[in-house]
Amino acid sequence: MTLRLVESSSLTGMMSIGRFARQSGLSIGALRYYAEIDLLIPAQVDPDTGYRYYADEQVAWARLIAALRDLDVPLGLIRQLRDATPAEIRARLAHHRADLDAAIWRLQRTAHRLQHFIENEETIMATSTFTLDPDDERHLAATLFNHVWTLLERTDRGQREDDEMLHAAHASRHHWGAVGGPVQWARGEWQCSRVYAVLARTEPALHHGRRCLALAEQYDLGPFDIGYGHEAIARAYWTDGRRDDAQRHIELGYAAADKITDTEERDLLRSDLVDITSLPTKPRVSAPGER
Repeated sequence: MTLRLVESSSLTGMMSIGRFARQSGLSIGALRYYAEIDLLIPAQVDPDTGYRYYADEQVAWARLIAALRDLDVPLGLIRQLRDATPAEIRARLAHHRADLDAAIWRLQRTAHRLQHFIENEETIMATSTFTLDPDDERHLAATLFNHVWTLLERTDRGQREDDEMLHAAHASRHHWGAVGGPVQWARGEWQCSRVYAVLARTEPALHHGRRCLALAEQYDLGPFDIGYGHEAIARAYWTDGRRDDAQRHIELGYAAADKITDTEERDLLRSDLVDITSLPTKPRVSAPGER
């Protein structure tokens, strides 16, 4: 793998790995792995920090990789498509589809034979209920999560888009609850909290932020997710004008960031913590008896 080292002054206009991950729908870990296997190499690397940066024109290829991986297209085949023409891409994917059709036919034949066995043995079958295929549900959860990010970054949202963003965040968290693990659960709660904070709805933002932190601590997910639990709570408090409470969790977030060994993840958390104090807050109304 060859990474292109450049002077820091030439990085203007480049996307950090965190922003590029959000734009493309690929995780930071996946982006690093794809760089290692020469599938998606950063456009530039800062020689002083080692930080990786990506160009706008790389987003389309990254999104294609994400879409094909969601369809379980092997990485070896995806690599062959990188420099292929549209006609070659269609031809290679059609060949892959033919292989899948053959596998499906074998599975259908096996399923038919199994059904014949069940009926002959007079097995009592449970009442069928509607369920999603786990792979489909996982794809749906990830797609909704990425869609929420797209809506969060829009500056022209109206009420309809705000509602869409909120419902998509909850829907993503629901599906991750069925097919994900503690990491997806915690990050789904974090995204719900972020959406509510953006919408200036403090109580649900606090609720989901606390759920994120509780899951991160319960399952020992590490300082990155614990730090983002504190970040979510701090953001909710800050937008409500409760700056002392917010500052306490900001400091806890920084303490968690100090324990993160991965430089890019540590800087991503710190940048979100810094962002909190630049947000507007609504006036804090004292409760009865407060001074």
